[in-house]
Amino acid sequence: GVIDSAFGGRFFPALVSGKKASLMGDPAALHSITYVPDFGEAMVRVGEDPASWGKAWIAPTAPPRRQQEIVAVAAEAAGVKPRHSTMALWKLKLGGLFIPAAKETVEMLYEFEEDFVVDSSAFQERFQVLPTPLDEAIGQTVAWFKQNP
Repeated sequence: GVIDSAFGGRFFPALVSGKKASLMGDPAALHSITYVPDFGEAMVRVGEDPASWGKAWIAPTAPPRRQQEIVAVAAEAAGVKPRHSTMALWKLKLGGLFIPAAKETVEMLYEFEEDFVVDSSAFQERFQVLPTPLDEAIGQTVAWFKQNP
């Protein structure tokens, strides 16, 4: 049900309908993705463990994948051809003049132009929780977007 995320409403609806998924930055850049149910579980676990309060935790996050690989996995799950387009920086800047979320995206574009990799091993070791495998998370996400076009 998460629409407003890097791989949410601008990515999955087009892809599951056989159109091009929209990417930002370099399609070959590695990107760490945290599956929302894993993030929710992490928040509950930290909330229930006062000894973990006041520390920075990275929720369980699957190993990073290249954005173009994410397109391929999602397309396979959706039963469509893997196709994508990349949003040009000038389009984001122009959109940012009228749409606050687009302006914020320009500020965060570095996460997609270069490898953006996070390490959740400290959380995983402390709470004995593994991330949902990315292929499984993408498959479940594709199924949700198919049911909720």
